[in-house]
Amino acid sequence: MKRGILLASLMFAAASAPAANASIALNFVGLNGAAEEQPLNYYNGGLGGLGSGPGPNFGITFGSDAISCNGGATGTCNVDQIPGGAGAQVVFFLTGDGDILDKPSGFDTGFSFFYSAISEPGDVTVWSGLDGTGTMLADLSLPVTPGSGPGCERPFCPFVAAGITFSGTAMSVNFSGTQNQIAFADITLGSATPGTPEPSTWAMMIMGFAGLGYIARRKGLMTRPVQA
Repeated sequence: MKRGILLASLMFAAASAPAANASIALNFVGLNGAAEEQPLNYYNGGLGGLGSGPGPNFGITFGSDAISCNGGATGTCNVDQIPGGAGAQVVFFLTGDGDILDKPSGFDTGFSFFYSAISEPGDVTVWSGLDGTGTMLADLSLPVTPGSGPGCERPFCPFVAAGITFSGTAMSVNFSGTQNQIAFADITLGSATPGTPEPSTWAMMIMGFAGLGYIARRKGLMTRPVQA
């Protein structure tokens, strides 16, 4: 009975490793980027603007100006080589002052992403309040990026990494620049390096799987090498 309880606890710890202080990377897989779907509540366990979802419940929402888009030959927003893994997409804006990301439960340590801006520069600010209000905790000025590179077949390529650390707890981010002239990918909360989990996340996962291995050995479930 005690073994079962310990096993369940370790499995829960491993499965729930991305805790409050761990980093969260958003690659916009699952949204209909071909139709330029708004993320909206997709990362709040809800739906995107065209009904995709429900998505992961990270407690994150996007303002109505934010639009997802895919790349490659069938893409509609002239992006290529999008970071974030298979099926990753970008977020950009065609109206308003930029993309607003809100996380009411807050995040700390750092913020990062990849971006492509081949004609006009951009700017990203991190705020202590929702909807870009309160105290500005970080400000990233984004210069124009190269408009071509190895393997780039579409104009918005390659993507460049950007990140910053800050003190305090943030609740929102404003991605700004010139409409239709800047795209963001692999947006990461809690780390100054895009797509990289915090060390505490890896430690929790390693401890969880190590515990599972110990229990399996005790129960004789581990495969032993054949003796010569």
